[in-house]
Amino acid sequence: MIQRAAPAYIRKLFGSSSPHLQVECRYYTAQVATSLRPGVYSDDEECPVVDWDKLGFGFMPTDYIYITKSCDVAGNFEKGQLNRYVNIQLSPSAGVLNYGQGLFEGTKAYRQDNGGLSLFRPRENAIRMQIGAERMCMPYPSTDQFVDAVKQTALANKRWIPPSGKGSLYIRPLLFGSGSILGLAPAPEYTFLVYACPVGNYFKEGTAPLNLYVDEDFHRASRGGAGGVKSITNYAPVLRAIRNARERGFSDVLYLDSVNKRYIEEVSSCNIFLVKGRLISTPIACGTILEGVTRKSIMDIAIDLGYQVEERLVEADELISADEVFCTGTAVGVAPVGSITYKGQRIDYKIKSELVCKKLYSTLVGIQKGHIEDKRDWIVDIE
Repeated sequence: MIQRAAPAYIRKLFGSSSPHLQVECRYYTAQVATSLRPGVYSDDEECPVVDWDKLGFGFMPTDYIYITKSCDVAGNFEKGQLNRYVNIQLSPSAGVLNYGQGLFEGTKAYRQDNGGLSLFRPRENAIRMQIGAERMCMPYPSTDQFVDAVKQTALANKRWIPPSGKGSLYIRPLLFGSGSILGLAPAPEYTFLVYACPVGNYFKEGTAPLNLYVDEDFHRASRGGAGGVKSITNYAPVLRAIRNARERGFSDVLYLDSVNKRYIEEVSSCNIFLVKGRLISTPIACGTILEGVTRKSIMDIAIDLGYQVEERLVEADELISADEVFCTGTAVGVAPVGSITYKGQRIDYKIKSELVCKKLYSTLVGIQKGHIEDKRDWIVDIE
């Protein structure tokens, strides 16, 4: 076995005298040897061997990740750097493992029709992470550092950005307590990292309409909790509800508020909208609903197109009389809903070519691809 010196960032993370260093070096050597196998990672300038037409929403390791740490009392993050994609090592007593002190974001890099590469509203993701970090007692990278990290990660993995119309490069920034802590308290050290992978449609149905189930037993969030921030602790608790729904043939779960159990809130990983004539309604974000970047963008686009948009408490009974229902999110884009089952009653929605959500999504994609003028400075060119 060829012995290699540990990369600088591993020496920095673990210290040159760390007992973990030798193990980490061995793993790093094996990982690099595997990741550079011919035909997949043979040359950073070559196109990866990917069937873009069959791209789903599954993990696919790319070339580089961005990593930085915050170790000082003031919570300042060191200058980050790009490293070859490898697994990271954590202490069993890391704050994120013991107390769930972690946040994640999701944004995308796109290949525009003219061949250029761009990001969509990454500053909004940076601000949302900062709000979440305040809630979770964590330091956070500045907006500029966040955006720069996302840019660096996208450019370093640009060969993995699918051709225009075939998908996007999903970029996931993570912020978590990596320092050791035993008692319940904020971790003494934090890691901010960014990785990426190419993705297509989030749901297995692809672009087909979703079939949702309103779960009256499980709740995604409660008042005073962390439902309004993108905490990692929000997601595992809904896995049981999702599994139950999918076993019965549904795409996902629509959750009700935990107090009155009469107002809709959001789907497991996306926001929801109801259309009635020229009025578009979405549940108000009041601490239990995540304010999605796509949600905000679709609301602005709808207003520009002459629709009336309102955020309010939306009763589940209103689902029966809605003309149209759709979901939004970074991962899902804009997805029409074909049916919702509530209290044993299936509500079917007519899926027609002139759906409002299709018009809104077409405008959104047009802005992202560069063939509709970006009047709000949403697009950040990276090449």
